[in-house]
Amino acid sequence: MGVHVSWRIIILCALLVLLFAEDSSAREITPRRWKVAPDLQQLSKNNHLLVKHNIDDDHDQKHVRAHLSSHMDHTDPSDKIFFTIEDLKVGKKIPIYFSHRDPSNSPHLISREEADSIPFSLAKLPYLLDFFSFSRESPQAKAMEYTLTLCEVEPMEGETKVCATSLESMLDFARATFGLNTRVKALTTNHVRNQASPLQNYTLLEEPKEILAPKMIGCHTLPYPYVVYFCHSQEGENRLFEISLGGENGDRVQATGVCHMDTSKWDPDSPSFRVLKIKPGTGPVCHVFPADNIVWVPLIS
Repeated sequence: MGVHVSWRIIILCALLVLLFAEDSSAREITPRRWKVAPDLQQLSKNNHLLVKHNIDDDHDQKHVRAHLSSHMDHTDPSDKIFFTIEDLKVGKKIPIYFSHRDPSNSPHLISREEADSIPFSLAKLPYLLDFFSFSRESPQAKAMEYTLTLCEVEPMEGETKVCATSLESMLDFARATFGLNTRVKALTTNHVRNQASPLQNYTLLEEPKEILAPKMIGCHTLPYPYVVYFCHSQEGENRLFEISLGGENGDRVQATGVCHMDTSKWDPDSPSFRVLKIKPGTGPVCHVFPADNIVWVPLIS
């Protein structure tokens, strides 16, 4: 059975290239053939992990939240990523949806130099659509509007966030969150064997290993012509786990999962509450991270 290249390897290779490459002189940035998946709903399948946090008393913020949530099909199987902390025991069977993207056909990381040369603002959307050669009514335009809107929503109380347009800016956010002199560690979900199907029943093969960390940052990919990560850190107790899963179709996944212990400030319309049949603040909500997401934690000696 074949093994595909994991996102962990891709991320680590990108880190090495960016951290150890020699400084290059400034160059003119020109448009290229950019890749954006054509369907907005497909692009935002895992973005309910983001929308559920964006709750604010301001009317405009509620309007934005409602606009973003409207793109989600409430019967979408991709909602099957949530479970309870009581499910974390050997032999427990959980239905989980793991999205799959072909790295060879996905948007790519760009350098800070290139990212800083391209505006990243909803107000600049008309210019950006011309720059990337996308029509204003295209699915790509809707995807870009979705991402830029989400990135400009104010953080909720106790949350810090950034939309990282380069790996360097993501590392800067991690250092600012954990401390400039703190070493950091990146965690990802790794598919040990090829995915037979996105949605399967997975069995916990081993006792989950809890990763003790005073803080964590979750970075989620967003639909855009190049790789953009929505990175955020939330005050409150979060318990992080490494979970070994075996799929009913023969898949093996070493997953990174988190249990949010306090959900009292979450949007009541979050798919998590519907899937788990609970209400905000009545119990922890756990979920796994897709393979193209990154979790940063401080490296404790």
